[in-house]
Amino acid sequence: MLNTAIKAARSAGSIINRASLDLDLLKVNTKSPNDFVTEVDHKAEAIIIETLLGAYPGHGILAEESGRTHGAKDSEFVWIIDPLDGTTNFIHGFPVYSVSIALAFRGQVQQAVVYDPTRNDLYYASKGRGAFLNDKRLRVSKRIRLADCLIGTGFPFRKGDNFKRYMQMFEVVMQSCAGLRRPGSAALDLCYVAAGYTDGFFETGLSPWDIAAGSLMVTEAGGLIGNFTGEADYLYQREVMAGNPKVYAQLVPLLAQYSHVIQDAAAEAANTASAPVAAGAADATDAFVAAAAPAAVPAPRKAAVRIRKQDIGRSNDPA
Repeated sequence: MLNTAIKAARSAGSIINRASLDLDLLKVNTKSPNDFVTEVDHKAEAIIIETLLGAYPGHGILAEESGRTHGAKDSEFVWIIDPLDGTTNFIHGFPVYSVSIALAFRGQVQQAVVYDPTRNDLYYASKGRGAFLNDKRLRVSKRIRLADCLIGTGFPFRKGDNFKRYMQMFEVVMQSCAGLRRPGSAALDLCYVAAGYTDGFFETGLSPWDIAAGSLMVTEAGGLIGNFTGEADYLYQREVMAGNPKVYAQLVPLLAQYSHVIQDAAAEAANTASAPVAAGAADATDAFVAAAAPAAVPAPRKAAVRIRKQDIGRSNDPA
């Protein structure tokens, strides 16, 4: 399965590289403000799906541009695809973009490929067998002080994004580390954590296809990945944080206060508290509010790379 994913990624990379030679002829459409899709995205996705389903016709597909329209709808195997992660970079000729392909079985990512066509760099991982860049085994960095670390991130760019909230996060992390970087491809950002190029990463607003493959790279390289509270539920939370274990533990208390998980839970608890409740429900509401409080942020733990089966195919705004 990994070899098939590699073949698909390289085929898509060839399409992308050919198109990059003459960007002036590129047809660009806007999905939403500052969110672009090109004919290259569609062509790359088509060749990936054709390659994967040619080898495994009974598998499911979750792709950025076509969603769940291809493949089996009830398969326990689901390929999660971003044919061109970093489209904005690509259309400007900025050479940081990638092809991202992951395979989930029964909700857990088992195989992952991220291909950087501009450098011919192939990142790949199999669950329990490690992560690699070309033929080199990947390990996360060994830095232990956040003040010495380089952290990757992504900026909000869609209409409706909470820029004020992001600037607060930016400020608190920037003042705690050696530097922040925003390359523009989340799949590569996670690979850079796995390779030790950066020591950590955080971003909001991402979709499953942006991070599924990269998440396995991180865990197989000895790192941790989760939402801003440090929990493993992140693929559909639209917030993600990764790093080597020491750095991850230091990012949790900085970012937990900005977590949708805590904020949404607190809002739901407040709504519940303001509504009439049956006997005995008040105790449950109080417990829920206490669990949602920032002070109750759990200690970070090894995060499994999981996809909830019931969420497969849920609509997300693509990143």
